[in-house]
Amino acid sequence: MQRSPSPIPARSGALARGQAIPAFSLYGEIGIPTLEMLHIEEIESRSSLYQWEIDPHLHSGLYQVVWVGQGSALVTLDEWREEALGPAAVVIPPGVVHGFQFAPGTQGVVLTVNARFLVEGELQTAGESLRELFAGPRLVHFDRDDATVLRLEGLLRQLGDEFASHDAGDAPVVRWLAQAAVWRLAQACARDVMAGSGKRARHHQALFTRFVLLVEEHFLKHWPVSRYAAQLGLSTPSLNRLVQAASGRSALELIHDRVSREACRRLVYIAAPVAVIAAELGFEDPAYFCRFFKRRLGVSPSAYREQHGG
Repeated sequence: MQRSPSPIPARSGALARGQAIPAFSLYGEIGIPTLEMLHIEEIESRSSLYQWEIDPHLHSGLYQVVWVGQGSALVTLDEWREEALGPAAVVIPPGVVHGFQFAPGTQGVVLTVNARFLVEGELQTAGESLRELFAGPRLVHFDRDDATVLRLEGLLRQLGDEFASHDAGDAPVVRWLAQAAVWRLAQACARDVMAGSGKRARHHQALFTRFVLLVEEHFLKHWPVSRYAAQLGLSTPSLNRLVQAASGRSALELIHDRVSREACRRLVYIAAPVAVIAAELGFEDPAYFCRFFKRRLGVSPSAYREQHGG
């Protein structure tokens, strides 16, 4: 059962248009996994071979948990990216595209299991835990002083030791420990959903409020969305998801709405040429401002001013 990672001859980087997403049994190893497959290895053992960066890929028929004990990783799961700060668990069902950019020296393990290996035999609850844990891709953060962290790390450490032993193929202990680790993670995820929803909602509302305040302060400077995200410590996709959930609009739409409201106010209350107002609003090209305004309001700036008695 012990396997050693072998590097891919050349890293592919970003996928070219039309290029298929790589599918592996384990990253860098082409092949069809056996029904009995279970594998556990240190993050460093494989990631260090690729400069701590694992390109997006998928596994067919295999479930993975990447346990980040210490350190961090920028995680890609299908269409979204998020940072995992240890201790954290990245849960990856079969067929989900995933990739990692680990901070060098990140400590943790990668557990890969075939569903049949995990649910055969002893524990009826193993199948239920598997379904609950791998209902979808997810990133679960833990508090360092959470007792669950000690239990999980203890189970995974024991599992790694048993997996590496010479009689691992014949002993039932590997399966028992894998089942226990999956069950423990499933319970932790369920508690996270129940107890953490209110906390996350408050945190998201606070972040959204900070975003609105930043927009109010900087909208005339025409910051890109990525700069707002960086100020909040978020990725651009994470900021867009947060703003969409809170307002029903994307971050860029909210920024443009603020610029549009200011343009309307100035056109009505300030008797200055449109070109001057455009410059005051941060538009270097008056023609571009007119196109922006008409796209947002449906009429030109001059027509809007006439309609509203400016």
